[in-house]
Amino acid sequence: MALWLIGLGLHDVEDVTVKGLKQIRACDAVYAEFYTAILGGTGHDALEAFLEKEVHVLPREGVEAGGKDLVAEAADKDVCLLTAGDPMAATTHTELVVRCKDAGVPCRIIHAPSIYAAAPGLTGLQHYKFGRTTTLVRPEANWMPTSPFDAVQENHELGNHTLVLLDIKADESYYMPANEGIGLLLKLAEMTGNDWFNEETQVAVIARAGADEPHVVTGPAGALQGMDHGEPLHCIVVPGGLQVVEQEFWDSLQC
Repeated sequence: MALWLIGLGLHDVEDVTVKGLKQIRACDAVYAEFYTAILGGTGHDALEAFLEKEVHVLPREGVEAGGKDLVAEAADKDVCLLTAGDPMAATTHTELVVRCKDAGVPCRIIHAPSIYAAAPGLTGLQHYKFGRTTTLVRPEANWMPTSPFDAVQENHELGNHTLVLLDIKADESYYMPANEGIGLLLKLAEMTGNDWFNEETQVAVIARAGADEPHVVTGPAGALQGMDHGEPLHCIVVPGGLQVVEQEFWDSLQC
């Protein structure tokens, strides 16, 4: 008996690993959370049909505040929590591992493809040259934190690439588009006095990573801000210093 944290991969039901699929079908209870990321290419009914299991979707508070219930249930049955991407990309799930250890309940992890691997591959950039990832959050009234730009600035100074994730509020069906994200980066750069990041700065937009035909385009921030990048999920890459091969690949994706 155990709590299984299983990744579903990037875009649709067929991204789950064979190992993950076998374990999901073997579990007594199947839960999922889609507030950290979504499977943009698959709806709930299609997910259940493919997995051949009933899937109970939990809200954020059902995992974070009620995570002890999952741990307690896993004390005498096999329970799995499904996530888009890799299950250990979110600190919420790290906390679940700790709760299991404290309760003496085995916790097993089955990894899956995530944006952390896909973004470098889709843009032709070297994985080891990526620095700290940052997440842009939607500004609220009288609140626009500049801290998300800190990682971009730090990585820029080191010559490293930056993966910029975009805000998700699944309960509101809000998935920040890259256009809004680029606009926010430009505003934060202005607010923090980092004029190196401007409308002429090269960036990449990735949309629907994991799909058969993902949208990947590079170009000046101002030009990409004005483009239609289609359905979510989107993310942005701000490159650092480019090697020759990286530059060739990057140039091949220019808008």
